[in-house]
Amino acid sequence: MSGTAAKIAGKVGLETQTQTQSKPIKNGGLFIGIPRETSFQEKRVALTPSSVSLLVNNGHRVVIETNAGIAADFQDIEYSEAGAEIAYDLEKVFEADAILKVAPPTKHEVDLMKMHQIIFSPLNIPTISEELLRALMAKKVTAIAYEYLKDEAGYFPVVRILSELAGSSTLLIAAQYLSTDFGGKGILLGGISALPPTKVVVLGAGVVGEYVTRSAIGLGADVRVFDNNLYKLMRLQNNLGRRIYTSSIIPDILQKELADADVVVGAIHSESGRSPCIVTEAMVSTMQKGSVIIDVSIDQGGCFETSEICSHNKPIFKKHGVIHYCVPNMLARIPKTASRAFSNVMTTILLQANEDGGFEKFFNRSRGTRNGIYIYKGILTNEFLSDRFAIKFTNLDLLITASYL
Repeated sequence: MSGTAAKIAGKVGLETQTQTQSKPIKNGGLFIGIPRETSFQEKRVALTPSSVSLLVNNGHRVVIETNAGIAADFQDIEYSEAGAEIAYDLEKVFEADAILKVAPPTKHEVDLMKMHQIIFSPLNIPTISEELLRALMAKKVTAIAYEYLKDEAGYFPVVRILSELAGSSTLLIAAQYLSTDFGGKGILLGGISALPPTKVVVLGAGVVGEYVTRSAIGLGADVRVFDNNLYKLMRLQNNLGRRIYTSSIIPDILQKELADADVVVGAIHSESGRSPCIVTEAMVSTMQKGSVIIDVSIDQGGCFETSEICSHNKPIFKKHGVIHYCVPNMLARIPKTASRAFSNVMTTILLQANEDGGFEKFFNRSRGTRNGIYIYKGILTNEFLSDRFAIKFTNLDLLITASYL
């Protein structure tokens, strides 16, 4: 890979700001491209200037499309001074060996991709189409989904850091939509003296669930947490340092709690496919008018039967009188903080990939990273997508083993 990257570095002439010169890749470093996001009203950027500086100082080459970080308050001059090349033509970005995105690739971006390229992006199961999937396969790319990337300890590093942010910001969103300005119940989220507290039901005792619960308790709300993983429920109680209401997901009990809930948060993560649908439409129909559902799992299909993909232009809809907030990239509301958090995790992954001798050797060594690959050199390796689109599925471990024989 290092030889290929060096040849590309010598051939590519990128249009840059006057104070930036095209820098050759040193010590077999990576060649990384970052396009400006154009879909889902996305405002985040994959790498911040400080991360770019670290990568460039370690011998990597980074090309970023002009104004890619502007919505997150990162200026081109900051990237230029960090050592990135500023490209004014999107095609120049896609000459890189690896593309980093914070939104799923668009059809136009896939058309610009070169054969055997590597792309890191969200998979976003509800929006991916068979056409886009087959287009990626035709380019024989290796596509990695952030949602399924694991670290050496078996955790999901990208999901975890973004889940902390999502959990902390979810109740701020819920408080906004509980107001009568948005058709809510007109109540304050939390609790005050002499009035019963707001009731919050949380589905999932993972990282999002924990941070939602922390925020809700801090505001004085009454919290109910449901999860079928007893270990997660026990861990949640230990992390909080207090006893709260927890339960397995038993439909009769869940429906009873939903009936008088003010806010319901769906936060169940799937390791490889669609998130399970926990709440039926019949359950939603029993909820009080003006209550709020926030489906944080919508990027994996959602855990409410009534959930539908929304955007930041139109973030909510009502069904059975219940407000639904189902925006898959909800963290685009706080792009600067989210970009910094995301960039920190990805920088670690990129540095490790280079330390291992390039992406191919990194994929071979890191089982957790392989968990995120859904297309490997044009071959579909995700069983859920195979079942959904009736496309042949091949075990990734067999493919990687075969490539080293």
